[in-house]
Amino acid sequence: MSSMDADSSTQHPQGGAPARPVLEAPDIARVLTRIAHEIVERAKGAGDVTILGIPTRGVFLARRIAAKLEEISGRAVPVGSLDITMYRDDLRMRPARALARTDIPGDGIDGRLVVLVDDVLFSGRTIRAALDALGDIGRPRAVQLAVLVDRGHRELPIRADYVGKNLPTSLRETVKVQLSEMDGRDTVLLGTGEG
Repeated sequence: MSSMDADSSTQHPQGGAPARPVLEAPDIARVLTRIAHEIVERAKGAGDVTILGIPTRGVFLARRIAAKLEEISGRAVPVGSLDITMYRDDLRMRPARALARTDIPGDGIDGRLVVLVDDVLFSGRTIRAALDALGDIGRPRAVQLAVLVDRGHRELPIRADYVGKNLPTSLRETVKVQLSEMDGRDTVLLGTGEG
């Protein structure tokens, strides 16, 4: 999810204590490897798996997971992106935003196990929008969710199948994910915003 999302947990802290790292580059690499192994185990291989990242940082994480799945299984795993902008329930409340790219790889998603990938799971509204977008594209055999960080505070009955780190937070706290492809480094920062 981008830092502009209404339910974003990746906002820059607004004052308060300085953000502190809760995951560094080696930790992120380790949890993505673990998630890839869990996907292979639950899917009994990766033969019918398609990985779709939710822009922006979810796409980079999806590519990393797909690369690890290829290392583990010995076969290329289709990876793409799923733009949810037009499916968000906060379009009227937020300034206009540019559309991101939807890129569905291969022969589509029909009959496949689709693993959605996002950086932070917070209210669940981003994932609800992703499920709506997915439904307009095709009919997967099953849909699973992988997130780097689950910070709690769900507003919808949505749960991740694969979690890099459960990070209980208060609503005043902010979680900022930085990835080298976009931010020049890999880290997850926990900060305290103004109450």
